[in-house]
Amino acid sequence: MSETDNGVVPRTARRRPLPPVPPIPPARRALLAAGAGAGGAALLGIPSPATAGPAATAPAPATPPDLAPYASYWFPDSLPSGGTPGPGIVWRSLLRWTPESDPDLAHNTATVPLAPRFTPVPPHPAARTGQARIASLVSFGPTARNPSQGSPTADYYALTHWAYLDELVFWGGSSGEGIVLAPNAPVIDAAHRNGVRVLGNVFLPPVPYGGDLQWTRDLVQRDALGRFPLAEKLVQVATAYGFDGWFVNAETEGGDSALATRMREFLRALRAAGAPHDLRITWYDAMNSTGRVGWQGALNALNQEFFEDRAGRVADTMFVDFRWTPGTLAESGALADRLGRTRHELWAAVDTESNGWNSSVRWDAIVPRDRDHIVSYGFYRPEWTLNHLTDRSPGAFHRADDRFWTGESLDPSRPAPEAEAAPVAAWRAPATAVADRSTVAALPFGCAFNTGHGERWFEDGEVTSDTPWNHLGLQDRLPGRRWVVDTAGERPSVTLDFARAWRGGSSLLVAGGLTAPAVIGLHRTRLPLTGSTVLELVHATESGAVAVEVGVALREPSAPGGPVPYTWRGARTSGTGRGGWRTSRVRIASPPGATAYALAVRVTSRGTGPVSWRLGALSVHDGNRLRHPAPPGVLTVDASAQANGEASLRLSWRRAPGPVRHYEVSRVLPDGARRFLGGTCGTALYLPAVERAGRERAAAFEVRAVDELYAVSGPARTTLVWA
Repeated sequence: MSETDNGVVPRTARRRPLPPVPPIPPARRALLAAGAGAGGAALLGIPSPATAGPAATAPAPATPPDLAPYASYWFPDSLPSGGTPGPGIVWRSLLRWTPESDPDLAHNTATVPLAPRFTPVPPHPAARTGQARIASLVSFGPTARNPSQGSPTADYYALTHWAYLDELVFWGGSSGEGIVLAPNAPVIDAAHRNGVRVLGNVFLPPVPYGGDLQWTRDLVQRDALGRFPLAEKLVQVATAYGFDGWFVNAETEGGDSALATRMREFLRALRAAGAPHDLRITWYDAMNSTGRVGWQGALNALNQEFFEDRAGRVADTMFVDFRWTPGTLAESGALADRLGRTRHELWAAVDTESNGWNSSVRWDAIVPRDRDHIVSYGFYRPEWTLNHLTDRSPGAFHRADDRFWTGESLDPSRPAPEAEAAPVAAWRAPATAVADRSTVAALPFGCAFNTGHGERWFEDGEVTSDTPWNHLGLQDRLPGRRWVVDTAGERPSVTLDFARAWRGGSSLLVAGGLTAPAVIGLHRTRLPLTGSTVLELVHATESGAVAVEVGVALREPSAPGGPVPYTWRGARTSGTGRGGWRTSRVRIASPPGATAYALAVRVTSRGTGPVSWRLGALSVHDGNRLRHPAPPGVLTVDASAQANGEASLRLSWRRAPGPVRHYEVSRVLPDGARRFLGGTCGTALYLPAVERAGRERAAAFEVRAVDELYAVSGPARTTLVWA
């Protein structure tokens, strides 16, 4: 296929096969036992060479049988005809799936509810409220063997710019693996914490990519009572796993108008079954009303019935194919208006898979500066921000990701001049057009600037695991605007840094020559204040000497781009803070009914040299930090496998009463030291490789509940006896 008018190669002409995956041992399913509870976990390490004793220098042990849980994928009903699945692939029928028969359900189920959001006054006049929104189609891993619970590497697309997203599609699928994908729990939990919906993916592939029209017919089949069993099954999966709906992409050629009618009826049934659970449907512009696949690059008469028909809404949104032109988008928006729908329910596809911010896009066709937005953004594969890097370290990734979402200036209040004017060539970053949103609206609130991956794990500033890790469910609610900095002098560097942290894997680092005080905007909030409300900072000065103040805004700016009316309060610390963490407590008590709309810090140099200042945690609460969460209930080893002094195992426990942010599992070594192994928002955890420490008779494990302010409960304990 040739390039389209907007300079984007159609996605189906570019799809590359997913990389091969390692095999799953045949005995895996026989070894699994369903665990109690639900959730995903960060898979961290075993004792490091410094603590593991003689076993650390022994030859590599044989790999025990695989108990690892993976993100779920299926075919609608019939499996591929002929051949056998490749290494590491399991062919499954969704029609035959039940929650009771799913051995990985406990590890794939999200537990964080979808948080309500609000829209603060934007930091720049060009960022519009109530107009264009953003959907992203993201591939977090391969279809098969995509870990349910994170993995022991920091090389991961740890998306943090949730403030600009409305919807995330868990993208993937292939004719050789499976074409219906359910999101894994870490992605759902992180998105929900920030108020973003997550959709699973139904991908009916083009014939050149192995598509079989029988799979489309399977999807829309009726039973003897005229019902659509696969619609009910898709709703059952979404509600069991805890996500928010489905992206339906019918690209298999060969259909007719009768099949198209059946597809529309199927979508209606899916919508009706999902309505009690507030599930959403996004339709991809591929199959049209003739049953043929003819990508329109528009909402028009040929595909309108999959979006809105005479009876009303069919899909909640439509992803408009890459073939759009300025004219077709304008016509699409006008048609949506005539149908009584908002034009911003149309996602105009923007291909970023190959070129990221170097992509050539006719921005004024989507988000013009001088008039109302035409439609919304639909990003295809923004994980380019990681995939194009040679240096794939967490710090390098976040610098690239900040540029993608914020723009080259790295300050959404001051976009780069070229981004203000250019209609095509320059990258028009989302922050320059779309208002950010936030979920920080209740006390207590805590943030340790943890991005959901890291090269080590820190607790109270100390390393408790030196194993790299990723798990988006452990990610904090980070500041949505990265980074708004006000100073009359040299602008310091403001980054998420991974060399040190207070808790988790990262902290906020402010560095540079502070020739004038620098105000760093943090969270936009709707926090109710009381007569006892306090704000705490955990911070460290690594070079130079600084004075730190806390800013709280008790009202919004008067207009987009206006100054934030902070009231400043000094944050007292003992000593200089050089080389060590300090906690500063600031009373922000206010009369009942007052609201904190924004939080910031102001850092002032006390000398003439460069400054390096690190913010490890921020919390706002009612002044009582003596309470701790209740401990979780009985900790159980549900399944285990051992070989040559190494074990893999599945743990589960009973949920602790009261509010819990997440759980943390540790190994207790023979010398009494605790080593962090993983965290999860649910109550089931897989450990991939626990090594025997010396000649210990049993490996000891503990699980603790952690609350919003990172207070930790007492432990529940269990052991695994070495064979």
